[in-house]
Amino acid sequence: MTVTSVEPYREVDFDKDGDGPAGQADALASLARRGCTDLVLFTHGWNNSRAVASGLFDRFFAPFPGVTGGATRLGYAGLVWPSMMFSDERVPDYPALVAVVPGRAATVARIAELLAEEPADEAAFAEFAGLLRELTGTAGEGLVATEVPAFLVADPLTVYTMFADAHEAGTAAEAGVHDAAASAAAGLVAAVGAESLFGGDRVKRLWRGAKEALRQATYFTMKRRAGVVGERGLGPLLGDLARRAPELRVHLVGHSFGARLVSHGLRGLPPGVRNVKSVTLLQGAFSHYAFADRLPHDQGRRGSLGGLQGRVDGPLVACHSHHDTALRVFYPLASRLARDDESLLGDDRRWWAVGYDGVQAVPGTAARTLGAVLRDGLPGSGCVSVDASQVVAEHSDICHEELARVVARAGRFN
Repeated sequence: MTVTSVEPYREVDFDKDGDGPAGQADALASLARRGCTDLVLFTHGWNNSRAVASGLFDRFFAPFPGVTGGATRLGYAGLVWPSMMFSDERVPDYPALVAVVPGRAATVARIAELLAEEPADEAAFAEFAGLLRELTGTAGEGLVATEVPAFLVADPLTVYTMFADAHEAGTAAEAGVHDAAASAAAGLVAAVGAESLFGGDRVKRLWRGAKEALRQATYFTMKRRAGVVGERGLGPLLGDLARRAPELRVHLVGHSFGARLVSHGLRGLPPGVRNVKSVTLLQGAFSHYAFADRLPHDQGRRGSLGGLQGRVDGPLVACHSHHDTALRVFYPLASRLARDDESLLGDDRRWWAVGYDGVQAVPGTAARTLGAVLRDGLPGSGCVSVDASQVVAEHSDICHEELARVVARAGRFN
């Protein structure tokens, strides 16, 4: 990888199971031996291409030398993991899909054929649904029902109509037609009669929905993978780094599913390790209730990361933007489908993402505007939600000096 905007820079690499090459902790510890006091470790979201990840790291890190002050000497690391990009590309990146789901090349090839041919055949949609189950590893026996998103087992015609509606809602929202998007999102579930299946427009619309279902299937796979890589890969790595370079202060930054990855890294930290001095989540693609000890809609349950912000020796900052259509429309849709069939209708905020409206249901969470943070700084600990809508115009719009300054404020190195 080529990252030229900052120095010294290191790369961290994990496979889908959280395994990485030997010597990565020592490579990071060498930054302390070179005089670095702080390490900023950043990871991408849905992005399988190393070249694209390299460009993102280069752009994101570029402002940091200008926002560092005092005696702080920064080192940098980019964490690469096998992922998929959440996008609305007209043609899915099938080679990339094969790369992130090894062993399922034939399944991907057949998916590509069906999406290219768009047959007006109900059996083809049933076949496509089966292929998605194969792709996600949910086709076998012995799986717990609650572990399988409902859209993978529900009636495919109903599901693909719903995804077509959601796609149109997202397109309207991106164009600024918020009322149209809200209206479409409020009526996501539509009955599809067999007699209307074979109209040309209906068929194309259903296959557009099927293509969105493919993206949601990769979403489901990547969501699980981000948690695994964080807990089994990043967490133990940080523990090893703490032993090798105990004075090196670590600042974790993640975008989209990368935010989920670094958050799950807190779960994988060995007991007593306190080298993580700040965490900054940029447009995080996971639940805004993740850090809650009690869920508002189910007081007997806690969030998937409940209380883990306490493992940060500093603040956990969630930057969010109401311009993020991916998190406003598609993330809640996937979450509802994955967890609760009865909540498909309406605008139920239980399914919103932390990157859309910040940390929720955690007592004491501070809420700040971006301008206030840049002017006055951040609390020294606990959860902080920062509205970054003034600079973040869409899900991947994260390479801004203002956001670099938020990381610097969180880490106390400006």
